This record gives sequence, structure tokens and C-alpha cells, in this order.
Amino acid sequence: MVRDLRCSELAASLDGADPLALVDVREGWELDICTIEGAIHIPLGELADRTGELDLEKPVALLCHHGVRSRHAAMLLEDRGFKDVFNVAGGIDVWALEIDPDMTRYD
Repeated sequence: MVRDLRCSELAASLDGADPLALVDVREGWELDICTIEGAIHIPLGELADRTGELDLEKPVALLCHHGVRSRHAAMLLEDRGFKDVFNVAGGIDVWALEIDPDMTRYD
């Protein structure tokens, strides 16, 4: 079952010694607006073909705009045998509100 990760928890992990892998499943045009440094960009439509780029043993957090696409991505990774998979609740929109208020938001 996919577990949700709050943006504050993601921020703490990214600042830690052994951060989880952050995979941004948004489209390229969305990354042109805003992104989280260090995120791996794999659009949702390409994820099924590109799971080999991720470490099966490393915890993975999936991020999108509001958390819907990333939940689907997390379920896909779980189906592929990934064990520690998290959906970033609220997506990059909540990240901008709670963590990085200078980040550009979009609809």
C-alpha cells in the first residue's frame, strides 16, 4: 500500500545524510516552471520503461503537481517490486506553500 509523505518529511530527508530518491513524474514543461533540486525527472508516461534507472533497494518518493500522478507512479513501482515507496502528499504545490514560498506556483 502506498504511503504518503508530508512535504516537511521530504524536506528533512533531503537535508539528511542518506536522502531518499526523489522522482518527479511531471512533464518537462512543468519542470520549466519549478522544480526541487536533485529530483530525478521521469515523466509518468515513461516510468514503466525507465524503472531500471532507479535503485530497487533505495526508498523512493514520487512527486507531481498535486499528488495524483505520483500516487499512480508509486503504485507502479510497488507492482515492480520496490518496497519503500512514498507519495508526496499535495505535490510540488504544497511544497511551494509550506517549504519554499519563493517557488513559482501554477494551475
